[in-house]
Amino acid sequence: MKRILTISDIHGEFEKFEQLLNVAQYNPVTDQLILLGDYVDRGPDSCAVLDKVMKLKDEGAIVLRGNHDDMMVAAADNSPEAWERWERNGAIQTLKSYDPSIESMEIPDSELFRKHVSFIKSLDYYYETDEYIFVHAGVHPTTPLHETQPSILVWIREEFHNGYTGEKTVVFGHTRTTLLHGIEDHSVYFGKNNLIGIDGGAVYGGNLNCLELHNKKVYCV
Repeated sequence: MKRILTISDIHGEFEKFEQLLNVAQYNPVTDQLILLGDYVDRGPDSCAVLDKVMKLKDEGAIVLRGNHDDMMVAAADNSPEAWERWERNGAIQTLKSYDPSIESMEIPDSELFRKHVSFIKSLDYYYETDEYIFVHAGVHPTTPLHETQPSILVWIREEFHNGYTGEKTVVFGHTRTTLLHGIEDHSVYFGKNNLIGIDGGAVYGGNLNCLELHNKKVYCV
């Protein structure tokens, strides 16, 4: 049986991402990697992260979308409101990773940028097995998963954290585990109501976590 490894909220931290895959000794032949979104924004090299993620998907990784990835797509589709929202959430670092000369919010003249936007558009919002739901932010406590709006799957917080009572364990990112633990603890959060939060806040100086699911072993950098 393959190891199931899951990572979330890389946020442009390419070097940490590479280090983490090495620490976990990731092998696409023997492991199933599941990435929970937020590859871009705030960190130094979102372009390189997305390039790596595309290659990992080609090798068999399951790759999901996050709210920051959605903001990038919406802004690329030239919605003024989306541009303002993306700017408030660390977009300039993403844009500069495609073109270091960029100083303000503008679409880079980059074929790679367009390729990455198309790639994000192709990604799913959740992945479900008999035992687990993998999603960026969480699920709505009372709405069937297949009927839930994508925006909820990538943005929900407290309503999910406090209200989920499902039988399947939900593995998610989006909310830093320091907030879930209630203390300055960047480790993976194992909630009593079948929740596992893995966003260690790497881009804020915390951990980039990788959870090996069946034995709950955690790798981090």
